[in-house]
Amino acid sequence: MRGFFDPRQLAHAPVAELHNGGFVPYAEKPSRAEMIVEALPPLERPADHGEAPILAVHDAGYIEFLKTAPARWAEAGRPGDVIGYTWPIVGRRPLRLDRIDALAGQYSLDASTPLTEDTWTAAYWSAQSVLSALDAIRSGERAAFALCRPPGHHAGRDYLGGYCHLNTAAIAAEAAITGGMRRVAILDIDYHHGNGTQDIFWTRSDVFYASIHADPRTDYPFYWGHADEMGEGAGEGATLNLPLPQGTALAPFRAALATALAAIAAFAPDLAIVSFGADTYVDDPISGFAIRTEDFAVIARDIAACGWPVLIAMEGGYAVDALGTNVASFLAGF
Repeated sequence: MRGFFDPRQLAHAPVAELHNGGFVPYAEKPSRAEMIVEALPPLERPADHGEAPILAVHDAGYIEFLKTAPARWAEAGRPGDVIGYTWPIVGRRPLRLDRIDALAGQYSLDASTPLTEDTWTAAYWSAQSVLSALDAIRSGERAAFALCRPPGHHAGRDYLGGYCHLNTAAIAAEAAITGGMRRVAILDIDYHHGNGTQDIFWTRSDVFYASIHADPRTDYPFYWGHADEMGEGAGEGATLNLPLPQGTALAPFRAALATALAAIAAFAPDLAIVSFGADTYVDDPISGFAIRTEDFAVIARDIAACGWPVLIAMEGGYAVDALGTNVASFLAGF
């Protein structure tokens, strides 16, 4: 399987995040990607597809914020990384705001996703990695892997959050549709619900989004991912959420996966994009499922057996010492 990663994705390295009421060391650290790289055959450098595929998904004002916020934060005399502290909790009015503190809240959903002067570069090349994996699929590969770091599925059209800045799965799906594919399915098997991906395609009928994740009544992102969320307008029925309780092990996870795969099969996609999070691992420090290393290969075989071309975009996974082995196990299933 061909895989893609650019070392510039390592540059994003915030110091701390707000978690459970206090500042703690940032969990989505560069060593996550380094451990994956060490565990896999050599990964290819991605080609540069420019900003157009990113802007096809993300708001231009938001992208400008990602690029300029760290410098503006420093100019305003703020210390450290950019972290919002004020958020609009109901509908966001279309205001033109200039103060960096206001923009940090306008374009974010939490305080766990700081911006540094290197964030845009890292996120940009994360997007290029997933676009290059899509190129590999278009050239005839049945499966391709993008080591997306930072990850993507919590990022919406105009907001960051959950360690995510650019929604790599959504960027790949939109590029696939633009390139001539009629239907794309996104299967999200990260521990946390991919709220950004769901938001981006909420009213679309050409992208089917299925997510297996921790019940949002108990786990982040709380406000998305409930079973009754099924899309709206033209997208009604094109969203499937399968929340599971903490402690879920392989057997009930596979049962939910079978439901998701059957729904995707009925959708008949030209491409399946898997938002793969290894934070379902039993020893993950910020998650609560009970998937073991050898289970990842079983899950992958279930997906591969469906016969679709599969683009795998890396999402979460924070048991750093085991992360490379877990990702290698999953990829081996293909």
